[in-house]
Amino acid sequence: MSILYSVDGAVARITLNRPEKRNALNDELLGALKDSLALTAEDEQVRVVLLTGAGQDFCSGADLAALDRTSDAGVLDHLATAHELADVFLALRHHPKPVVAAVRGRAFAGGCGLATACDLILAGESAQFGYPEVKIGFIPAMVMAILRRSVSEKRAFELLTTGEPIGATEAQAIGLINRIFPDAIFEASVETYLDALAMKSASAVGLTKRLLYHIDGLTFEAAIEAGAQANALARMTEDATRGIEKFARKQ
Repeated sequence: MSILYSVDGAVARITLNRPEKRNALNDELLGALKDSLALTAEDEQVRVVLLTGAGQDFCSGADLAALDRTSDAGVLDHLATAHELADVFLALRHHPKPVVAAVRGRAFAGGCGLATACDLILAGESAQFGYPEVKIGFIPAMVMAILRRSVSEKRAFELLTTGEPIGATEAQAIGLINRIFPDAIFEASVETYLDALAMKSASAVGLTKRLLYHIDGLTFEAAIEAGAQANALARMTEDATRGIEKFARKQ
């Protein structure tokens, strides 16, 4: 199975399961990943989704052996293949719940893009991130839209055009990842983080994610108006009603 899927309490776990290929992305894996994301979106029990990789690495990017077999394909065939990954990026962006990437080892090329497309990235101290496509005459095309929203324009340009990997410390310094945990206690630290996130109001977290990404392409005035509408909607949720009543009783 190219994907392992399970639900433990409020946390759904999706594991890229091609360790012998450093979890390289092929059509089968991408299709199974998209299906798993759809399951987590519909499961009311799930509050947080964890995405990780089996073995020593998170994901090495596209399966180049598979790409080589399509070298004689036409532009429409290549476009269809590209859309398989694009659809996963969109599924992550539009997912109603927070998706957390837990990165050990290497996250390169499309694998780095996959992690960056998640809402949060937790990394082991020895993790590496990079976009080496330029070294084989290729470009990290779709991931640019994601990377550009995470780091500055000049850092994005450097990462995309040099193809050189960076370590977890530098990745955190430029805003690419959220937290670094020691390798020896990585899994336990991730579990603690997920448990804390899962305890937050599901409606508040979901509304926050949707609004944050919605305002990307809006003018300032439109973003404020979108915020006003979300504010009004949030006040009507059960979580907000209970939270406000609880706060008022403390005064």
